[in-house]
Amino acid sequence: MAFSGMTGFARVEGALGVWSWAVEARSVNGRNLETRFRGPPGFESLDRAVREGGQARFQRGQINIGLQAKKAETAAPVRVDIAALERLIALSQPYVERGEAAPPSFDGLLALRGVLIAEEEEEDAEFRASLEAAMAASLDQALDGLKAARLEEGTALIQVLSNLVDRIEALTTVATAEAAAQGPALKARYSARIAELAGEGSAALQDRILQEAAMLAVKADVREELDRLGAHVGSARALLASDAAAGRRLDFLAQEFMREANTLCSKSAASALTAAGLELKAVIEQFREQIQNVE
Repeated sequence: MAFSGMTGFARVEGALGVWSWAVEARSVNGRNLETRFRGPPGFESLDRAVREGGQARFQRGQINIGLQAKKAETAAPVRVDIAALERLIALSQPYVERGEAAPPSFDGLLALRGVLIAEEEEEDAEFRASLEAAMAASLDQALDGLKAARLEEGTALIQVLSNLVDRIEALTTVATAEAAAQGPALKARYSARIAELAGEGSAALQDRILQEAAMLAVKADVREELDRLGAHVGSARALLASDAAAGRRLDFLAQEFMREANTLCSKSAASALTAAGLELKAVIEQFREQIQNVE
């Protein structure tokens, strides 16, 4: 599969006989795959087709599929309720005979509630099966459209993430240069401080200064962190070039990036290295935010 995002939208319309419908498919971020179907009463059987279609196309994300269907009104056949008609005629007869009412007209009697009964046509099993099959095809088309939208987003995300990885690499290079200057800087700073307190000092004191400066340099050594940052940059580029779903692994990699950057800042004994580390953390956080939308 190609690199994919997790947000998208697709809409498909269809019709068969007196039925028309529209399918809308939406997707947002999600740690796992969750597919939800909402349709009109009587079409619950389509839920399974939606879930199977989602599982076949996606690995992560919240998928929401909505089906809206409408049946056109038709001239339904009607019949006259003879029993109700004759009962009304019989009820009116005494009043007509006493001259208290005019004989009821046939049109008037037909207009009364319950005399004319509309009979709804029942859909036969064959048409119903064809209708559900046509709707299922529209659902598949909507899922395909949603997948295409997510792939389009993935294409845009690759460029954004690649730029951020390039920035992380550049800042790692800056940090490497600043870290190389930490040892001499620590020795000079420590020597100046000792000189302020004890003057030039003896040869033994000079040796002590070198020992203390060396210990501080060891504590401030960030070469391992920088090496791991470089390795993570290579891993990130490999994942961005991969055809497999990379969201979870990129998320883990972002955590590793941040772990090394935090250690770099905590070990830093120079303001320039600290500044590089802080900027590195800011870029890594942008990277982490972007990959939340990668499948």
